[in-house]
Amino acid sequence: MEPLTDQQIRSSFVNCTKGEAKRLRLPVEFGDTPWADLDFLGWIDPGAPQRAYLVVPGELLPGRDGPAPLGLSLRVPGSGNNSAFKSSLCNICLTGHASSGVSLLVAPLAGPRGREGSTVGIYFCADLACSLYIRGKRQPKLRTRQHEESLTVEEKVARMSGHLAAFVAKVLAD
Repeated sequence: MEPLTDQQIRSSFVNCTKGEAKRLRLPVEFGDTPWADLDFLGWIDPGAPQRAYLVVPGELLPGRDGPAPLGLSLRVPGSGNNSAFKSSLCNICLTGHASSGVSLLVAPLAGPRGREGSTVGIYFCADLACSLYIRGKRQPKLRTRQHEESLTVEEKVARMSGHLAAFVAKVLAD
């Protein structure tokens, strides 16, 4: 992923207001972001762990004009006992985790339907570090038995990109 500026990130959001995008907190160590190892930028709000953000390069999304990034505001639904909102497999990168390593993240739909409260959700690595997991740069905290795959890293990236593009398409659907 090409490095992004604060302004590029804030102007990329399609499912929140401009004011919300302006007020969002960037990752704590934003200056140390490993851009070369990322296929998208994802982070949990450092001051509000029930909020998360995802910024996807435009070229990852079929049918988008140009390389402009697209940002999504996400939230973790529920409070207290989140066991009903946990899974053990990320639907984006297919990394297996202990149940606390994957969370249901919910995105308001873009446009009028989202303003009316319509959402779409997906199970995602709780730290949004899918790119690092598929490259072997990060391991699940509590090791679970990983399925052996014969795919190359490039093939895993392509599969992950397809899953991510499908999720973004659901958020953008009219």
